[in-house]
Amino acid sequence: MKKKIILSSLTLVVIGSLAFKSVKNDFFEIAKQIEIFTNLYKEINMNYVDEVSPSELMNTAITAMLADLDPYTVYWNEQQVIEGRIRNQGDYAGIGAHIESYADKILIKSLEKNSPADKANLKIGDEIIKIDDINISEYSEDAGQLLQGETGSEVEITFTRNGQKQSTVLEREKHEKNAVIFHQLLEDKSGYIVLDQFTKTASAEVIKAFKELKREGATQIILDLRNNPGGLLSEAINITNIFVDKGTTIVTTKSVIEKYNKTYVTQNKALDTEIPLVVLINHKSASASEIVSGSLQDLDRAVVIGGRSFGKGLVQRPKKLNYGTQAKITISRYYTPSGRSIQALDYVDGVAVRKSENSYQKFKTRNGREVYSGGGILPDILIKSESTNALTEELEKNNLIFGFANQFYAKNTDIKINQFQNKNLISDFKSLVKNSDFKFESETEKELQKLKVIAEKEKIYQSITNDFEALKKQMNKAEETLFNQSQAQLKLSLTKEIIKRYTYKEGVFEYLIKNGESISKAKEILNNQKAYQNILK
Repeated sequence: MKKKIILSSLTLVVIGSLAFKSVKNDFFEIAKQIEIFTNLYKEINMNYVDEVSPSELMNTAITAMLADLDPYTVYWNEQQVIEGRIRNQGDYAGIGAHIESYADKILIKSLEKNSPADKANLKIGDEIIKIDDINISEYSEDAGQLLQGETGSEVEITFTRNGQKQSTVLEREKHEKNAVIFHQLLEDKSGYIVLDQFTKTASAEVIKAFKELKREGATQIILDLRNNPGGLLSEAINITNIFVDKGTTIVTTKSVIEKYNKTYVTQNKALDTEIPLVVLINHKSASASEIVSGSLQDLDRAVVIGGRSFGKGLVQRPKKLNYGTQAKITISRYYTPSGRSIQALDYVDGVAVRKSENSYQKFKTRNGREVYSGGGILPDILIKSESTNALTEELEKNNLIFGFANQFYAKNTDIKINQFQNKNLISDFKSLVKNSDFKFESETEKELQKLKVIAEKEKIYQSITNDFEALKKQMNKAEETLFNQSQAQLKLSLTKEIIKRYTYKEGVFEYLIKNGESISKAKEILNNQKAYQNILK
């Protein structure tokens, strides 16, 4: 029997939409379209030839609607809202492993030192296939949630390593995730602070590390925001406030909705407005990381070193919906003190379009230096190994760098990381890629393929076959060139992945302090005050 559809929630949406008359003048159009959708939704549920699920049908409709916007505007059902609250609490009972979930397995991507997973001798690269009595391949929900539970409770994990099936029982522990995951006084009196994300304790942790390093004798600071995806706006402002005066504008938000146009200024007395400062960023530094690095650059308070940042300048806000559900909606854009937008992508019908450099707008820092909007934050000093390109991103996305590190570790269980040097790293990796089913298709190749399809439809392909094949061969040569040009980025990514398997994240930072190009350049600039000041002028 057909299920009756309760439409009260849709009625509330209409009423809610009408209530925003003062904000948007298209309330009649909104009401009209919702009424059309309501009738269509009802007719399909009451008359479609096969039984349909109202909830699944609605989820499909919502997903399709949001797909035309940006990837950050999303809908959360009741279960996802609950899971989100658990993640945002900052501490939870789990196994101390960063994981990625797939249809048939959970892949361990990194481990916390002395965590339950570490004590149970789990390794990066292990593939969890069963949790207690539940096979991952038969579980339709987020299997990663099965690893969490009450503090002290036990969980049995079945996993494969190098093709061998194993199992272990471990005890869940309450785990507090630190925002500052590493800090150390370097030999040249540089205080080095690594901020992993902008959680609710981020500024307090940075302040604590900063004070400790100054007590130890730090006379200059390196703030590392590489691979930091962002977090709380308030914490970005508070961290910037450590180095700039109270009452300084850090970021503004702009929107077509008047109430979302805001200016955010520092609220506290700065801890140190004079200490020389370098901020490190790369292509994975986003959102709050870009607010800190961009504002300190605009205010000429820090030298920014590394690779161009991700370029996420869109602001989201959660909105409560009916029955415990929520939506996270993009409400405005971020702008740095100079007035430049951080956002690097436009979204046209849900498709991401990167802004061309020709469209970048010029702005001035406090001292009159030229900076540009439209492409994230461009460092004052660009480090090639911290930059990225489409090939590197695809190799990372397909877990080829991750898989290579797993193979390396399996063959080299006992090496001295502080002396790690592998001259064959790139050539060995290149061999792995060639022997895999990885196929990199550049944007040019995609367009070329479209051209072939059009030519075939118009019956002219046969006449241009020779030219087309010649162009395709040239493209293959270009790919080889791109691989060679990406060696600096690839070598850095491979090295970090390999070291992580021996000495955790801490070992990666220890290695980068001694061998990293960005930290080396930061120390060089900080120890040459004339060069430091010349950049900021």
